[in-house]
Amino acid sequence: MAVSVPLSFQFLLSLLLTRAVLSSSEYLIGVGSYDITGPAADVNMMGYANSEQIASGIHFRLRARAFIIAEPQGNRVAFVNLDACMASQIVTIKVLERLKARYGDLYTEKNVAISGIHTHAGPGGYLQYVTYIVTSLGFVRDLLDAGVNRSPSSYLNNPAAERSKYKYNVDKEMTLLKFVDSKLGPIGSFNWFATHGTSMSRTNSLISGDNKGAAARFMEDWFQSGQKIPRRVSTIVSDLSQNRESLNSRLLDIAASYKSSRGQTLDAKVRVRKASFVSAFCQSNCGDVSPNVLGTFCIDTGLPCDFNHSTCNGKNELCYGRGPGYPDEFESTRIIGERQFKMAVGLFNKATEKLEGKIGYQHEYVDFSNLEVTVPKAGGGSETVKTCPAAMGFGFAAGTTDGPGAFDFKQGDDKGKAFWRLVRNVLTTPGPDQIQCQKPKPILLDTGEMKTPYDWAPSILPVQIFRIGQLIILSVPGEFTTMAGRRLRDAVKSFLISLDSKQFGNNLHVVIAGLTNTYSQYIATFEEYEVQRYEGASTLYGPHTLTAYIQEFKKLATALVNGQTLPSGPQPPDLLDNQISLLSPVVVDSTPIGVSFGDVKSDVPPKSTFVRGQQVNATFWSGCPRNDLMTEGSFAVVETLRGEKWVPVYDDDDFSVKFKWSRPGKLSPESQATVEWRIPESAVAGVYRLRHYGASKSLVGSITSFSGSSSAFVVV
Repeated sequence: MAVSVPLSFQFLLSLLLTRAVLSSSEYLIGVGSYDITGPAADVNMMGYANSEQIASGIHFRLRARAFIIAEPQGNRVAFVNLDACMASQIVTIKVLERLKARYGDLYTEKNVAISGIHTHAGPGGYLQYVTYIVTSLGFVRDLLDAGVNRSPSSYLNNPAAERSKYKYNVDKEMTLLKFVDSKLGPIGSFNWFATHGTSMSRTNSLISGDNKGAAARFMEDWFQSGQKIPRRVSTIVSDLSQNRESLNSRLLDIAASYKSSRGQTLDAKVRVRKASFVSAFCQSNCGDVSPNVLGTFCIDTGLPCDFNHSTCNGKNELCYGRGPGYPDEFESTRIIGERQFKMAVGLFNKATEKLEGKIGYQHEYVDFSNLEVTVPKAGGGSETVKTCPAAMGFGFAAGTTDGPGAFDFKQGDDKGKAFWRLVRNVLTTPGPDQIQCQKPKPILLDTGEMKTPYDWAPSILPVQIFRIGQLIILSVPGEFTTMAGRRLRDAVKSFLISLDSKQFGNNLHVVIAGLTNTYSQYIATFEEYEVQRYEGASTLYGPHTLTAYIQEFKKLATALVNGQTLPSGPQPPDLLDNQISLLSPVVVDSTPIGVSFGDVKSDVPPKSTFVRGQQVNATFWSGCPRNDLMTEGSFAVVETLRGEKWVPVYDDDDFSVKFKWSRPGKLSPESQATVEWRIPESAVAGVYRLRHYGASKSLVGSITSFSGSSSAFVVV
């Protein structure tokens, strides 16, 4: 992961909300982006907890995007947005260690936030707690149509008076920061909006940033094209107005002279997209928000699922949500990504409110397994209660309509079945205090009290607040539901105004940055917790978890206003040395006799002509993608002929190109790579070919890079 240091320029920082705002102050700003795709083969994906969802290629690459904002002679904050399922405590710890080694105390856990977009199509095995790596083989304008509430029966359990304050049962507001260099113009934008990264299904095996990663690419490409940066231009054709038949004939003659090449040793990396503009689509309180906006249906009957339990004839595994591109998950990803992108463009172009004022931050580590919390009593007054050691309820195992679970679990189960209690007790039996503390959750996995082979769940969590002028960012280590997020935002906003109404007037903006710095699953409201659907069953620390967060964020807000330094709190464990990996290394790659790595196995048909919207494929003999992750490079490239030179114009970081890898058997040393290109409307007429870059491993362990290309073809 790489982030840029603040640049020696002065910038305008603009905050945009759904009502579009723009304002200015002089800050030092740095933005940066780096490839974090990781292994595109053999590794289990993180998010659905599906042990059969193993990476076998790339839909488009994953990136880390970062901004740093600093006062010229004062405080600074750094925010990193990962195309990953969530932030990891061990990754955060190690990043901070490296920052300290390089910059001393300039960047610490207090002023650095690392957040995940919650894609469920990225490599797993990077979190340090057992619960999150079991399936990963160890450690390795109102925007109305981009999300629906996937647990509406839980939402309805919130007080009617509270629900009446909101038009929708999910948040529709997007908040966007626009970064403008006073000399160079716009250099980036970051926005926060709540919707799950589950447009790609639990059976998908291609690494993908899902709808938020797609939106980021669309925004970056939009800005590049708006700046008239030449990227996809063919010089083969000088006059497109000439006779179409004659043009096609000429292009076919040219293409026919370029046959597929033999694989060749080649140590080079190709990357088409150059990030001069950085756009991040960050996650917010997405806990109960699904991008599968068409609703939930039974796959056996086509009828709507049961409202309260999301089952079909009592079976949760038959109930699935449908995205807007159903049944094509790639199309659903594109549509939901495009809707967020278009909203962001509208806000970007209508900046009206300028950010001004101080930069500040506060951070503390809190033990959520035994935290005293003050709550109101039903008859008046207040009482002190406690949070609980982490535990997951039976409704957790039912999954959600984005990715159902298995067996006979169901959402909304507040009792649990005797058979699964017996299975649970083989691992650990929760004691009476834990059972009472977690009520009405029936405990399926008592993860907070499971320590073999090491901790199953976190107990010490980071809570963090950033101030950038009149913008407040609340970094939370989990997935807040819609109403839980609303309560937290409203509580912090009103509390800050009560502390200092002069500093924080009517233009105070509060956003939640979800899944930040570590991961502790869900945070539901007290009322939603009582229903014990998936989100409530996955609220680890008991029914008062949300109240505990509000209490701790008020403490941070007080320190922020008063300029206090809070104690850092108990330190989270570094469990890196305890990690267990069951993923074997690549032993050797091979090809059939007489075949070289990079040779074409299945070529583009000779004298082929394609039009926009059609798909072109070529398959190559390859090596395991884990030999070389092609970081800041590409496995799959589309080239066009310019004069007598082949120039890369699309790659596997583009939505139109897919890289698919496979082997004939799990233990086979032979493998193939397929490059797929769905020709976009932006492609110009010309001669093209597909190219594959890879690396092979010999028996002695040496790694050799190679490349091969398909026969040429024509796009008209």
